[in-house]
Amino acid sequence: MTKILCLSLALSCSILSQLKAQNKEFKNDAPVSPSRILKIDSAVVTHHEVTIKGQRVPYSASAGSMPIWDEDGRPVAGVFYTYYEREDIKDKSNRPLVVSFNGGPGTPSVWMEIGYTGPRLLNIDDEGYPVQPFGMRDNPNSILDVADIVYVDPVNTGYSRPVSKDVPGSRFYGVNADIKYLAEWINTFVTRKGRWASPKFLIGESYGTTRVSGLALELQDEQWMYLNGVILVSPTDLGIERSGPLDQALSLPYYAATAWYHKKLPADLQSKDLNDVLPEVENFTINELVPAISKGGSLDDAQRKALAQRMSRYSGLSAQVYLENNLVVPYNLFWKELLRDQGYTIGRLDSRYKGLDKQTAGNRPDYNAELTAWLQAFTPAINIYLRDELEYKTDLKYNMFGQVWPWDSQNNKTGENLRQAIAQNPFLHLLVQSGYYDGACDYFNAKYSIWQMDPGGKLKSRIKWEGYRSGHMMYLRKDDLATATENLRKFIKEATPAKGTPAKYE
Repeated sequence: MTKILCLSLALSCSILSQLKAQNKEFKNDAPVSPSRILKIDSAVVTHHEVTIKGQRVPYSASAGSMPIWDEDGRPVAGVFYTYYEREDIKDKSNRPLVVSFNGGPGTPSVWMEIGYTGPRLLNIDDEGYPVQPFGMRDNPNSILDVADIVYVDPVNTGYSRPVSKDVPGSRFYGVNADIKYLAEWINTFVTRKGRWASPKFLIGESYGTTRVSGLALELQDEQWMYLNGVILVSPTDLGIERSGPLDQALSLPYYAATAWYHKKLPADLQSKDLNDVLPEVENFTINELVPAISKGGSLDDAQRKALAQRMSRYSGLSAQVYLENNLVVPYNLFWKELLRDQGYTIGRLDSRYKGLDKQTAGNRPDYNAELTAWLQAFTPAINIYLRDELEYKTDLKYNMFGQVWPWDSQNNKTGENLRQAIAQNPFLHLLVQSGYYDGACDYFNAKYSIWQMDPGGKLKSRIKWEGYRSGHMMYLRKDDLATATENLRKFIKEATPAKGTPAKYE
């Protein structure tokens, strides 16, 4: 491979001086290892090729960091990224650029980079479970054939770091602070890479959906950068209000999907396809359950028992469990209760996964069964990949989960921000992808968010929702990976207008 190293010597020397000064304060005169210092303005470029949909795609991969500056132009942090650019495309003016984020908050973009859209894929089995030896293989479903992609790690995730412990975390760790500095970073990246003419897309997963929903408007209002598409994978609530009886009821369709998967529904429902079961449960939830829970203690015993029987039928739990919990079964109890008779718990982010608790009793699982499995597969894979294939050498720890607390969650209006961005920009389209077995960002809550974002139905021609038979990271299941990436490919093409098309409402 050809390797090009671009390094800002002045910035690195400045940081080294700061770190040495900090050492002297602690009476430690040992030199700081250069390999433990973040190179906040550097990149390593390597060259590769991959076959996607039977087509050879040559590409460059840039792994490096770009700075975040304060108001006086001084660097306060370095944001690590990996950038994949197809090399046989000369004119980039109509070549889409996808900016990708994961969530947490506090996790890097590793999950979608080596699990979903990137040119290399981690080794897992067809359902997404870890296999050994850990490592990487080509991704024949990558979207690199139709778009260049940059994966961004927010501050203190992956290799991204503040330049010093003295930089206040409030600059980065909060809904709106996160959006603001990342919008500035995207502007710098687009400018440096010469991509202002390119159609631009944001994709976020989990908390990354909060991030990109806010970024859509921030980029328009503060960076004057207009997007063609936003993709939400397993979206959060996006700051859209749903407390009380509504919040308590919306989980039932997810419970039904999970119970169907584990064969816990009555025979007449279990014999149906999942897509035939869920509309019935969704209709009951909105039209009967929400009004009933709203009545609270005014329900008579007969009504209460009848509702408990219906909820039992759709969830796989006993009617008695619902009666004991005043018709409201929290997620934690559901994950513990559904397979209690078999001695298992089920996963929060993907209820196909099973866990083993110390004791069968209790009202919540001891741990997240799916997350431990994912970390087992992803952590060695990304460390091997960045060092050995992309040749990014450092002794910094790659933070799969970084310290970003306390996180300021106040004034989260990201759902409304996204609605406003779509309304202001006739080019902007929205795609939402959900896994039916995701209990953290469940699919029916995602549907509800879309309904509330567009209460008048004026934007529905540019908004699409898709469901998959897996969990939070639906792409870890081989069949869903192929389908979901193909749908991304179609979305990117459809949201990229023909040359000369005006952005206006007719």
